[in-house]
Amino acid sequence: MTSRGPAADPFDRDFPPLSFDMLEGWEDDDHLAAFRAFLKSCEHDALSDLEKASFPREEALALGPDIGKDAAREFFETHFTPRCRYDSRLDDGFVTGYYEPMVRGARERSAQYCVPVYGRPDDLVMLSDDLYRAAANDRVSARRDCGDALEDYFTRAQIEDGALKDRGLEALYLDDWIETFFMHVQGSGLVQLDDGTEVRLAYDGKNGHPYTSIARQLVDRREVLPKDIDMEKVKAWLRADPERGRALMQENQSYIFFRELERDEGRDGPLGAEGVPLTAGRSLAVDPVYTPLGCPVYLLAANLPSERGPEFARLMIAQDVGSAIRGPERGDIFWGSGEAAGAIAGTTRHLAVFIFLLPNP
Repeated sequence: MTSRGPAADPFDRDFPPLSFDMLEGWEDDDHLAAFRAFLKSCEHDALSDLEKASFPREEALALGPDIGKDAAREFFETHFTPRCRYDSRLDDGFVTGYYEPMVRGARERSAQYCVPVYGRPDDLVMLSDDLYRAAANDRVSARRDCGDALEDYFTRAQIEDGALKDRGLEALYLDDWIETFFMHVQGSGLVQLDDGTEVRLAYDGKNGHPYTSIARQLVDRREVLPKDIDMEKVKAWLRADPERGRALMQENQSYIFFRELERDEGRDGPLGAEGVPLTAGRSLAVDPVYTPLGCPVYLLAANLPSERGPEFARLMIAQDVGSAIRGPERGDIFWGSGEAAGAIAGTTRHLAVFIFLLPNP
């Protein structure tokens, strides 16, 4: 899709249309799972006014979640047309994975629980729409209101060294710097408290400094070979020398602020940028400059196993964004919560083809 600002028409119909029988694996997909994920966007009323007028929202709501698989497939084939770039090739698109970490925490600070999770500070001033944070990731996108002037907000290192201490911003305390760091990277977390209860944390802004991939740093420094890099290897490298690991993590100056979800709000899973609960294996983080939230995207990925075999062919719904998800054919698959989902997410780095299902005029 052509580059545009957030106020432009979100649907680029210059892409050549395809027929659904041209889509590899389409007939074998679980269209009902995709429809139920799409329905969350419609039910939440999260679409913009322009997108509401374009998406078949009312038709989806009228069907409801209890339709059959054939009816779900018919819905997409009736109301959408698949489109892709003329020159789209498998080596153009790229897909990664993310998940919701499960971590241990407490309400009060202690020797064990000493890593603070901060809520959004009231002196944080965003310079651009946070929904489009990937587009602003090459520059500082937030400032600190100092009363008579605006200054760059504190970096990760400054915050970890106590820049926000004693301001009443501490929401929880976790027990591990590395797991906390990866919760920041993932943008959400499910915290297990000692009393057996769980607290779901959601993204609530960032300090405005660009996100830097520490995995990329390790590859560039030849600490880990590109073919071997995954999340577990990065964690092992960080734990091998805590002082060295802490310094590397602080090279990513971006710092995430969280809010605690109310029980009803977080009951069905972590929230994406669209404001709806994410669906494991069906929600996709995209660059909203190119792909509007709520848009169905048929994703074909080479050598990414699925329940149907060694190739991934699945209808996803664009429901989230990320600082590192930048470009028209770039996506991040949400794999779910916990260790098993993290294992899949940590190894998802695959070439992919993106086929956009655009609503019929």
